[in-house]
Amino acid sequence: MTPHIIFFGNSKYSVIDAQALKEHYGLSAVVTIPDRTDSHKKLAPSPVKLFAQKLNIPLLEADKLTPDIIEQIKIYKPDFLVVADYGLILPKTLLSVPIKTALNIHHSLLPKYRGPAPAPAAIVNGDEVSGVSVIIMTDKVDAGDIVAQIPYTLTDDETTDSLLTKLNTLGSHAIIEVIEQYLTETIHPIKQDETKATFTKYMTRQDGLIDLSADAVLNWRKIRAYGDWPGTYFIATSKGKEIKVKIKSADFKNGVLSILKVTPENKREMSYEDFLRGL
Repeated sequence: MTPHIIFFGNSKYSVIDAQALKEHYGLSAVVTIPDRTDSHKKLAPSPVKLFAQKLNIPLLEADKLTPDIIEQIKIYKPDFLVVADYGLILPKTLLSVPIKTALNIHHSLLPKYRGPAPAPAAIVNGDEVSGVSVIIMTDKVDAGDIVAQIPYTLTDDETTDSLLTKLNTLGSHAIIEVIEQYLTETIHPIKQDETKATFTKYMTRQDGLIDLSADAVLNWRKIRAYGDWPGTYFIATSKGKEIKVKIKSADFKNGVLSILKVTPENKREMSYEDFLRGL
């Protein structure tokens, strides 16, 4: 049988999973967030919306999964709901809709790093191995039974962007296999060990603050983990005034952290050496 799948996602990383599902099984519909204001203060669609529009996949946009949205989803009589980097919690009433199950692609080897930011957590904590899990969704966040896991060994210069790209690629392979196992009735869910559960939190701009006098290894991890969002920065004193200086690029060799390019508050991007000369 060809399953009816509804995909939930927002980011460019979600598109990796959506593309694989579309090519292998097809997608009945896609659910994503409405257009949001971008860095240029213009309304911009999510990458998943652009993906759906390009391929003429039915699209539902929602800031909240209301009863009306759930009724629209029911019309498709989905066998599976698949969630990847979506951001909204699916209510119980929605989790009961699919004929087979609701599945979530999560960017860690659960039960480690439940919550919204597992990839940067792995980098900041200096983990050598991360991975992706596919779980059966429940009303408890990231606590459902595991139906697939694939480990991944981090590179020395891994960033959140590179890690999420790799983990979603692995996740796209895993979700195809999991659905196949459901269709052939060969699936074997494994319960998570609650005693080993750890948790991540939403990142804030404060997470990106770097103390250049602190441990160089930890600072290098923070730059790689938070460089894309929320962005890393340090506070400097210029002409008796504290200013915020964004770190645009850096390098780490032989235990030494080198800041290469920065953007001082209200100024253009420049080399770190030029910035220091101007203090």
